Amino acid sequence: MLAHSVYFSLHDNSESAVRALIDGCHRYLSGHPGTLFYAAGTCSAIARPVSDRDYDVALVVVFPNVAAHDAYQEAPAHQQFIAAFKDNWKKVRVFDATVAAG
Repeated sequence: MLAHSVYFSLHDNSESAVRALIDGCHRYLSGHPGTLFYAAGTCSAIARPVSDRDYDVALVVVFPNVAAHDAYQEAPAHQQFIAAFKDNWKKVRVFDATVAAG
């Protein structure tokens, strides 16, 4: 499986802007063919010394394989999401990992 994790830091990180991005994730990025797991939300209240808290919104999507991920990247809804929200992105970090359930 491929875990696609994206962490967004926003120029405007007001509560309404964060909510708008999460709602946009739900609207444009959930339910794509081949998605095994999808979630979007805010930085956790857990503050451990090893935790990276330098983001406002997190997105996690798990696909069965790279081909499903690649199709998601090219999907019109994914491209619409980028166009609608990219102007407020200060920093975007993407972590793609090959994973297996234990």
